[in-house]
Order: sequence, then C-alpha cells, then structure tokens
Amino acid sequence: MSAFGHHIQRLSVLCLAIIGGLFYGLSCSTPLSAQAYPTKPIRLVVPYTPGGPTDYVARAIAQRLQKRYIQQVIVDNRAGGAGVIGTDIVAKSNPDGHTLFVGTPGQLVILPLLMTNLPYQPLIDFMPISKVVDSPQVLIINAKLPINTVSELVTYAKQRPGQLNYASVQTGGTGHLGMELLKQLGGIDLLHVTYKGTAPALTDLISGRVHAMFSSLPTVQPHIQGGRLRLLATGAKQRTDAIKDTPTLNETYPGFDLGTWYGLFAPRRTSTPIVTQLHRAIVEIVSSSDIAQLYASQGVEPAHTTPQELEAIIRNETNRWRKVIQTAGIKLE
Repeated sequence: MSAFGHHIQRLSVLCLAIIGGLFYGLSCSTPLSAQAYPTKPIRLVVPYTPGGPTDYVARAIAQRLQKRYIQQVIVDNRAGGAGVIGTDIVAKSNPDGHTLFVGTPGQLVILPLLMTNLPYQPLIDFMPISKVVDSPQVLIINAKLPINTVSELVTYAKQRPGQLNYASVQTGGTGHLGMELLKQLGGIDLLHVTYKGTAPALTDLISGRVHAMFSSLPTVQPHIQGGRLRLLATGAKQRTDAIKDTPTLNETYPGFDLGTWYGLFAPRRTSTPIVTQLHRAIVEIVSSSDIAQLYASQGVEPAHTTPQELEAIIRNETNRWRKVIQTAGIKLE
C-alpha cells in the first residue's frame, strides 16, 4: 500500500473513533441527566389553602419524594381564583422538573369550559405525570325524606316538579355538575342552591332547607352514621371499599361517573427522562401499603396512571362535561 493509502486509512480509523465517541456521548447524556435530577429543592404547588384534602394528599406525596430524592420537597400553597393563580404559576415555570403541582379536574377540565380568558391551556401548558388519588363523591339526602334509593329519589322528584332543591358549594363544581347530570339522566327538575362552603350547605341539608347534594364521603360520614343524613349512592363507577353495601349511580344509570381525582403535573416542556423518573417514583409511592392506609383514613383511594392515560382522562372528561354544561346552561356567576 502506498504512503497516501496508509494516510487515508489512518484518517478513516480516526474519523470512525471520533464518530463512535460522539454517539457514545449522546447515548449516555440522557441517562446521566436523569440521574442528576433533582439538583435543588422541588417546589410542589397546591392551588388551594393549607389543610384541605388536596393539601393533605400533596404533603403525603412530598414527604415520600423527599425521602427518595434526599432533596427538600416544599409544598407551596397558592390559593386564589378557584385554583387559577397556583396553576398559572406552574404553567410559566422553568420546565426543569423542580416545579410541580397537584392538579384536579377543577383547574384542568371545568374552568377551561367555563372561562374564556384562562391564562393557561391544560393540554398545551402541562405535562401529566400520574394520577395520585381518586376521591368518589356520594349522593346524600335529608334523612327525613321517604327515600332510600336513587330510583325512589327520581320518582319522588318527578311527582313534585320544581319543589325539590339541591346544594352545591361552587358553580361548576363537582357537586353541581353531578346533580345536573342526574337531572338530565333522570328527567327531573331540581332547584340549584349555591353555598359559600360545605359546612353551611350541610347545616341546611340536615335541617331540611335543601333536600340533596353530592359531597366527599369523609365530610359527611359522621352525619350519615348519626342518622342526620341518608346515603343513597356513590358516584364512582365501582363500589367503594369503605361503603361496599352502597350501590353506585352507575348501577341505575350506566355510564354515570362522578368523582374527584388529583394528579401530579409538570410544565409541558419538562424532559422525558425526568418525567419518566418522576412517574416511576409516584407509582411506587402510591402503591405502598402505608399510603393506602393513610389515604383510606381520609376516604380517598390511591391511584396511578401513565402520563398518556392521564392526558386521555382530561380529554374525555372535557368532552363529557362540556355536554352537561351546555345542556344545563351553566355559567360562572
């Protein structure tokens, strides 16, 4: 071989070595970046005040993430605007995995259907990581009513059009939408009475000023056990372990599904390795026995999904509740 040929051969080997090194570096960069996360404290935004059910769930998750990562996980309560303020903070945060938030259908499904000027768009600004909790809603009535089943409630209401009413604590909230869905499926007429909180609504329900409402089980369980309220059904698709003898509304009206879920979200442009790592951590946390016991004491159930499944839930619920809202003519007051 000529000297020129040897020179070309050496250049070819050198080029192959350089190219191989580049590919190796690229292949290793993603795992290494994921392994380095987190590099500073994580801020977990809760768009509600401290002490509520969302805050309780978020703090349990934060404690376990902190043990896993040996980095501080700070719960940052940013209430206001029905959750809009805290949610928007995360939408505009640096997508490096160090700012996360616990979102609910309130900010990610219902408000986008009721408000035209939201500062964020759920499926554009947020990256779903996993659902963390399911919290079924239950249908309760004043205990003095001669009603023991959902079918009896519908029959009773049909015999008294416009004479019965129901309470909710927020226009467009879960309780409001659930009752409007029941009205549409049952073909009944009930008057909506809005309250500024669950406590005054329950006071009037117990006294008989209002006749029915949807609420979370832990909130109303003492009144049910005390005979002041009667539990008719759960809004969950399947019977709830804590009240196995209570039928679902789905058994009377197939497809009825009313509950609240909480999910973990990051800004949309957060890298796939970080999202994958967070998802793995959340699945392990919510699958643990201690979380199951902790959440059961609060009447909620641990849950997890893939990011794709949670995004599909948001899309499906948006389509489902859009129809209910349009049919009922619901508008924010």
